[in-house]
Amino acid sequence: MSERVFLSIGSNIGPRVANCTRAVELLAVQRRIVLVRKSPFYETSAWGKEDQPPFINCVVEVETTLEPLRLLDNLKKIESNMGRGPSERWGPRVIDLDIIFYGDRIVETRGLTIPHPHAHERGFVLIPLCCIAPDLVHPKLKKTVRELAGILKDTGVLRKVV
Repeated sequence: MSERVFLSIGSNIGPRVANCTRAVELLAVQRRIVLVRKSPFYETSAWGKEDQPPFINCVVEVETTLEPLRLLDNLKKIESNMGRGPSERWGPRVIDLDIIFYGDRIVETRGLTIPHPHAHERGFVLIPLCCIAPDLVHPKLKKTVRELAGILKDTGVLRKVV
């Protein structure tokens, strides 16, 4: 059975929009992953480690029959194929693909936490997500994406790009 999944995509090294666009294209041709829709791109301030260039971010909705850890493996392969290697936590990167929500599942393993543990704190996730699924309910916090975005003190969103 297919699950409704939301992924965050970001880049702050090289041609940022092209990197994010390429990641979306690579997702769309994966077996057992169907791209449903994509948010606009946003330029955003770095989060967690602020002394780096701004990011381009978007969120995509996909449907997949892959289990969460298998999906994560696919995302890591896309990142690697696009040139991402080991990097410092929250540091600059060519591409970053994160699972934000996987249906209404709560997953807590050593290598994967769903919903993403910082999604509700990140404007670069919530603002694009509001464009495609504002009424989506966070399965742990029981608030909609719109409600969570509304309580952010600073979204970090600099501008809508595309």
